[in-house]
Amino acid sequence: MTRVFSWNVNGIRACAGKGLFDWLAVASPDILCLQETKAHPEQLPKEFLSPADGRGGTYRSYWASAKRRGYSGTAIYSKREPRAISFLGEGEFDEEGRALVADFGAFTLVSAYFPNSQDGGARLDYKLRFCAAILALCDRIVARGGHVVVAGDYNIAHKPIDLANPKANEGNPGYLPEERAWMDEFTSRGYVDSLRRFDPEPGRYTWWTYRVPGARERNVGWRLDYHCVDPGLAPALAGAAIHPSVLGSDHCPVSIDLQE
Repeated sequence: MTRVFSWNVNGIRACAGKGLFDWLAVASPDILCLQETKAHPEQLPKEFLSPADGRGGTYRSYWASAKRRGYSGTAIYSKREPRAISFLGEGEFDEEGRALVADFGAFTLVSAYFPNSQDGGARLDYKLRFCAAILALCDRIVARGGHVVVAGDYNIAHKPIDLANPKANEGNPGYLPEERAWMDEFTSRGYVDSLRRFDPEPGRYTWWTYRVPGARERNVGWRLDYHCVDPGLAPALAGAAIHPSVLGSDHCPVSIDLQE
């Protein structure tokens, strides 16, 4: 069994100060994908690069950092070494560290930080180009007989069930018709939203705004973080979960279990 976690940490240094690596040593997933790291590896101390895995070993780490310091970025911590590490291969996304691609043989794992479309859809075109690039990558992997997991912060609440106040948020970034339509297309191609394979219930959120006092305590949130897998890998899904009790960011971790 392989357990994969994903977490938008909203700054790895800030999250580390709130217990990230203590949590990691206890949870001890096989692989952890991070988004919004806001750091370059050369800025970080050794414990950020090879943290303890809680089982007497250490994680290997891999990084895709934005050119702009203190912004965006993705990373992967893994107990085992991937066969290959790459980026999305498109400069406008790679320069923001939007995706890190790790080939583990049985599947390719993408730690992805989808752009925020921003107020008034200011970056909607950029976001939709990123979405198209992710879908194209997934299709290429599947076409050559591989499997893929896209883990990360999609910055999209797909359906009304995926946010506490859908009517009030129509027209807001993360719930724009164009964003939701892309998720419709993605899933219509057979890619599976792992959580919904196991849990059809409302109130399953992964992000709560800091701008509204008590939003997290009252569970007034959005589900923005996903693990989506190709249809051929879906039968290997043994579980999927959200972990809202884990603090340290405005997002919480999400996880899947894969039978290999």
